[in-house]
Amino acid sequence: MSDPVITEPTTLNGEGALHGVLAEFDTPGELLDAAKKVRDAGYTDFDCYSPFPVHGIDPAMGIKRTILPLLVFGGGMAGALGGLLLQWYCNAHSWGWNISGKPKWSIPANIPIAYECGILLAVLTAFFGMWILNKLPQVWHPLFRLERFGRATDDGFFIAIEAKDQRFDLEKTTALLNGAGAIAIDNCYLDESPANRVMPKWITAFIVASTAFALIPFAVAAKARNSHSSEPHIHIFPDMDFQPKYKSDTAMDVFPDGRANRGEIPGTVARGWLESDETFYRGLGEQGWITGFPAVYPDGQPLVVDEAFVKRGQNRFNIYCTPCHGYDGRGAGMVSERVKASGGLWQARNLVEAPTADGKGGVVVQMPNGQLFNTISNGYSTMMPYGAQIQHVDRWAIVAYVRALERAQNASADDVSADQRGSIR
Repeated sequence: MSDPVITEPTTLNGEGALHGVLAEFDTPGELLDAAKKVRDAGYTDFDCYSPFPVHGIDPAMGIKRTILPLLVFGGGMAGALGGLLLQWYCNAHSWGWNISGKPKWSIPANIPIAYECGILLAVLTAFFGMWILNKLPQVWHPLFRLERFGRATDDGFFIAIEAKDQRFDLEKTTALLNGAGAIAIDNCYLDESPANRVMPKWITAFIVASTAFALIPFAVAAKARNSHSSEPHIHIFPDMDFQPKYKSDTAMDVFPDGRANRGEIPGTVARGWLESDETFYRGLGEQGWITGFPAVYPDGQPLVVDEAFVKRGQNRFNIYCTPCHGYDGRGAGMVSERVKASGGLWQARNLVEAPTADGKGGVVVQMPNGQLFNTISNGYSTMMPYGAQIQHVDRWAIVAYVRALERAQNASADDVSADQRGSIR
């Protein structure tokens, strides 16, 4: 390898202060080794340039992990906390609403907005933080004045050491790069000519034109919002917006009554929705309400009331029934308690109350299983129907769990086997 030649760059209008030196290397491996030597020599203000990523170049240069992830995390947390604070101020402090006695402020109800605000601020922090940390936009750089540097995007591998580095000395730095295997070294000078610091006219024209075109959609939207016309809007993609169809509550000349909404035809049942099994779907037997459980499912499979079936009933009970009746079934759910706290007189029914000796009370305990199933399905008095929310088999599972609750709440010593009575406390 021949000794590297130091060439002086050609300037447009004279040279200014020394910006640094640019060294070219023959292969990516030599660039990697040279970066390690420059780092070990104590230089910090230098950079490597390659037409493609070189694996391991970051540790070779001594580049530390970016602070950007911490900034993004901080931005996300600030957005989430800001979203929570905004909702608290609007909903609980500045304009509080009493909705069915619910608390004016609760964390779960405000999580979605806080999440969205956190994501928004994290994204903005990542976008603008990347630009700021990389000192962008930078449309011009002193290295651009070197003709050799144009190969950095083609087939050249370069290291540039800036003169502002504390260890920079032109002779020593050049000797270091020579020893690292540089095939050419150029001195790079700042161009202090005012004429060359002016942005090219074509870039200025491009920025102005781009800004003008970007404002066109906003101008069109503003014109549309402040203008009136008897003609329909222009649909570039009409899709199915103008297909011939009739919506409900509109006129239609095809039928004698002139209505498009025909309603349901009495006596018709959708295929698969006949529900002819009176026992399973309505809790009825030959003598009225059944006292047990359906023996089979509509498809003929046996319905087994086992531990898994009761646990499924407990799961559905805890979801749909506990707000009013409470977990123990005594009618002290959170809805009842809030009504009581507000001075109301309404009380949910006690599902496990045992009847007295004269037969009073214990309405649900004495109620046939079929009637309890029907109450869950269609509601009764102030209780709303849950037939639309709970499937038929789950309603039967709830009935089984209610019976288990009744047995547990009204158990006696006789219900415990003799060999286990000694363990009762």
